[in-house]
Amino acid sequence: MNLGCVELGSLSDADLALLRREQVAFVFRPFNLVPTLTAGENITLPLLLARKRPDPVWLEAVLDEVRLGDYLTRRPCELSGGQQQRVALARALASRPRIVFADEPTGNLGCRSGAELLGLFRQAVRELGQTIVLATQDPAVAGAADSVLSVSDGRLAGQIPPPTLG
Repeated sequence: MNLGCVELGSLSDADLALLRREQVAFVFRPFNLVPTLTAGENITLPLLLARKRPDPVWLEAVLDEVRLGDYLTRRPCELSGGQQQRVALARALASRPRIVFADEPTGNLGCRSGAELLGLFRQAVRELGQTIVLATQDPAVAGAADSVLSVSDGRLAGQIPPPTLG
């Protein structure tokens, strides 16, 4: 299996860890935010761990899209579930990973916020060449995808046309 031009089976555990840190991001269903850090610190934590500086232009674009500017100094316990989900998404996108895995990323958001987050994913795909892999049961989210794969009992069951709403 490859990620870009890299054969994953040939990498050592240390090299796999480095690849995951630098080229893969996750948006988990339970957010996995560090409770003692502010929203802004949670967003930039993976970059700091990788000893990278955030790209201020991209970070500002991400924060504008997820509408977190007024909440960056708040801790997770001071944020709603939807705001915590936005922090998790911003954290995933801030480092411009090659691939983002997201588990129901719009699940805790209203329709408008969910549509905006899907727009940010589309922008990341278009402008950065990122690959976004979404796990969802929501036809509206699946309808925003370039391709939709069906999984049954943990196995690929086939590719289906993205649903269209309307």
